[in-house]
Amino acid sequence: MIISDNNTQLQQQPEPDPALKRLEGFVGTWSIKGHTLDSKVDNISGRTTFEWLPGRFFLKQSFEADFMGMKIQSLELIGYDPASDTFPSLVYSNLAGTPIPYRYNVKGKSVTITTDLGGGARMTGRISEDGNKFSGGWKPNRERKTTEM
Repeated sequence: MIISDNNTQLQQQPEPDPALKRLEGFVGTWSIKGHTLDSKVDNISGRTTFEWLPGRFFLKQSFEADFMGMKIQSLELIGYDPASDTFPSLVYSNLAGTPIPYRYNVKGKSVTITTDLGGGARMTGRISEDGNKFSGGWKPNRERKTTEM
């Protein structure tokens, strides 16, 4: 509560949407290891940390990775859109001069993350029952529409 100087009027501070609790499974520091679709050996490794910003309206992700020898660093802010019941985000990366938009769809332990970047890509995965592991991966969008003439 906030106490105002004039007439000691009480005001309620806004509360985060309860849907944001669905992101709680991401909070913490995670090690990343995997490979690109054309490789049979791991060629991606990294570390990511998710933490709530004060007020718990936004989740912050700090990310560092070695992607086939390319160093990637980024900061992501994830919020909530009640109209779509999804979690839009913007990623600020050392690889792009403009923020990259993503959208998280989190239903229970299932997670889908999409972007329109480069024709669209989709990551699908699942948080383990004990909350200690996320498995899944990125795939290019193969649902491209073609027009016949």
